Amino acid sequence: MGLRLHNTLTRTKQDFVPIDPANVRMYVCGPTVYDFAHIGNARPLIVFDVLFRLLRHIYKPEHVTYVRNITDVDDKINHRAAEEYPHLPLNEAIRAVTEKTEKQFHEDAKALGCLDPTLEPRATEFISRNDQPTDMIRMIARLIERGNAYAAEGHVLFHVPSMPDYGRLSNRTLDDMIAGARVEVAPYKRDPMDFVLWKPSKPGEPAWPSPWSNGRPGWHMECSAMAGALLGETFDIHGGGIDLIFPHHENEIAQSRCAHGTDVMANYWLHNGFLQVEGEKMSKSLGNFVTIRDLLNDWPGEAIRFNMLKSHYRQPMDSTASGLSEATRTLDQWYEIIGDVGPGMLCADAVEALNDDLNTPQVFTVLHQLRDEAIGGPAGAKACLKATAEMLGLLGKTATEWKASSSAQASVDETRVVSFVAARATARKAKNFAEADRIRDELDAMGIALKDAKDPKTGELVTTWEVKR
Repeated sequence: MGLRLHNTLTRTKQDFVPIDPANVRMYVCGPTVYDFAHIGNARPLIVFDVLFRLLRHIYKPEHVTYVRNITDVDDKINHRAAEEYPHLPLNEAIRAVTEKTEKQFHEDAKALGCLDPTLEPRATEFISRNDQPTDMIRMIARLIERGNAYAAEGHVLFHVPSMPDYGRLSNRTLDDMIAGARVEVAPYKRDPMDFVLWKPSKPGEPAWPSPWSNGRPGWHMECSAMAGALLGETFDIHGGGIDLIFPHHENEIAQSRCAHGTDVMANYWLHNGFLQVEGEKMSKSLGNFVTIRDLLNDWPGEAIRFNMLKSHYRQPMDSTASGLSEATRTLDQWYEIIGDVGPGMLCADAVEALNDDLNTPQVFTVLHQLRDEAIGGPAGAKACLKATAEMLGLLGKTATEWKASSSAQASVDETRVVSFVAARATARKAKNFAEADRIRDELDAMGIALKDAKDPKTGELVTTWEVKR
């Protein structure tokens, strides 16, 4: 079976037919570099890395171009820069924030086992060079010329009614979108749904010269311009999280199609589902907002990747400590089985599962079967398990390397554990046994075993702990 992908644009699973098999092109929206990436950002990072690996397997690495951008101009970046570096001029502070955060992101991506994309453009590289307009400014000017955009008070806005089938990706009518969207009501807008392509900068903020004002592009314009410049007016695959369908991807399509006069921007649109934490939506207000770096402090990156891929990419998934613990134990077992063998023959059943819209749960079924064959089996069976797991970005180390990294990972933050133990004791004294059990479970998932016993002299309950691994 050839590769079939679920296309958000058509809401069907379709055979993947590249525009040019010798130049398969994919664009995925990357991070806005102002803070550590959260674990919700890890899901598309891992999902589209698996697709990148599969495309490289099918079409050869040199025939696949994967572009993942860096957004380095944004209001959130400006605010963070002013907070963290108040003693620096804003432009220098912004550079400090973006360079530091981009470095953090790359470290996290590497720890999660992700391959480098073919190209990783920064948005600011596509606004202007030497004060001469480049991709973004030229694209905006073209939209004005074609009657799809207009300038007003230093802004340029895309006029949504100028595109009759706007809303096709999100499958919503204009009336539905107006009713459900938080749209900025500005006096210079011709229509409530019109969105910004260019906006003037405030004094001290990053600004580039343009025919309309000294300002900067809108977020949607950045991706349209970078994708068009690096992949062409129409390319094969555009990916991202489900939360980007509207308005970001919808607006990308509108800008790109109207500027280039094409029927589509990308032929296939793929979106991964939402991620929850311990059964709840991740939110700072709920206290369950977790960064990739937070998780990497407690778990091997490979275990995080394993846990992410157990669910089908289009389905919502729940990140739990118990799931990460199970993933780590499974990897311990698999590495023990394969030892230090190199990769061998790739299992065709696993490739077939991946060809079926990246059916990673089915791949894990195949991997468990291969594990059974490899236990006590010939070196070829072990090498097959390793090669097949590597298609998911797993078992990329030798058993020796895994044990060494696991030993380093097993170093425990004793202060944190003691804090948990004290909090559990407080909960028990308050007869809040549900909270005490929750803390015990969290420690258990971290690899910490608790033992409660009465002090023979005082009769008081004393809790001791030890590392299970």
